[in-house]
Amino acid sequence: MEDKIIVIKQWLGSGSINIFGLPFSGKDTQGNILAEAFRGVMISSGDILRHDHGNKQIQQIMAEGGIIPSDLFEQIVLPFLSKSELNGKPLILSSVGRSEGEEQIIMDATENSGHPMKAVLVLNLSEQDVWDRYEEAKIEHDRGERSDDKAEALKRRLQEFHDKTVPVIRFYRQHRLLIEIDGTLSKEEVEQQIIDKLYELASE
Repeated sequence: MEDKIIVIKQWLGSGSINIFGLPFSGKDTQGNILAEAFRGVMISSGDILRHDHGNKQIQQIMAEGGIIPSDLFEQIVLPFLSKSELNGKPLILSSVGRSEGEEQIIMDATENSGHPMKAVLVLNLSEQDVWDRYEEAKIEHDRGERSDDKAEALKRRLQEFHDKTVPVIRFYRQHRLLIEIDGTLSKEEVEQQIIDKLYELASE
């Protein structure tokens, strides 16, 4: 795998890889693995927004499983892409730009900040897989205290994904940036599948 990672790093440069998927698909897990492998920086819009405790509107929307309006997204999340400490480093984005209409905004923002979008991953799960992992997480307590992990919020998150994020994924597929990954596999198998598919793209 190490030889493939070297090739991918050379191809990726300071570019970006965006990762999408249903809740509990492992976006942040795989994002952190890739960030370490490519010596890049992981940026999760969800984490940025969850830590913006000063904005009660955002906290309320996220606690209920919603996606914040695009204007707030642009104000709070996009500036992170232009931070000077990110210069020259690849970015691994976790669902940055989840609403239809934000795709081109992200494409332009990454390009203008020196981190052009090189690939978009989608970790595929069924809704039953999501609920199964939700039940497992309640037993394991391995996600910390997240208000949006309540059952009602999760139902809304699933609906929001289908209504707002599926069109985003369709956009990246049409632009030949999308790589589909079987998210039902083990963490290690998903990682291997991602590396293999990125290597194929990097070797074209």
